[in-house]
Amino acid sequence: MSNTENKMTGTISAILPTESISEGKYNKQVFAITNNTGYEGKEVTFAFEMFEKSDGDKIEKFLKYNKVGALVDVSFEIRCNENKGRYFTSLSAWKVFKAEDTGETVADEVLDEEPPF
Repeated sequence: MSNTENKMTGTISAILPTESISEGKYNKQVFAITNNTGYEGKEVTFAFEMFEKSDGDKIEKFLKYNKVGALVDVSFEIRCNENKGRYFTSLSAWKVFKAEDTGETVADEVLDEEPPF
């Protein structure tokens, strides 16, 4: 099965505080974008997660170049994880671009690490 790249454009509607997870080994950043891709153009919100090792700088760069209200293109992967018999689906962002700029990346480093769960 091949892994296809998913992309979505929207306006950042929330940036949550960065979390330290897995006993401080990783950092997790959650942000949300809103667009009009819902049924009959209805506004919908999508929450994305970014992970990095605790000594990384990807989240720092994301926070430096992105603010609530910014129009962005997000490249992401849809993931499903199992934990104690429960399944969780997440949108794992690995690139974020300014939507109005066609070539310059905002925080375009690929997250090489798998999520810690």
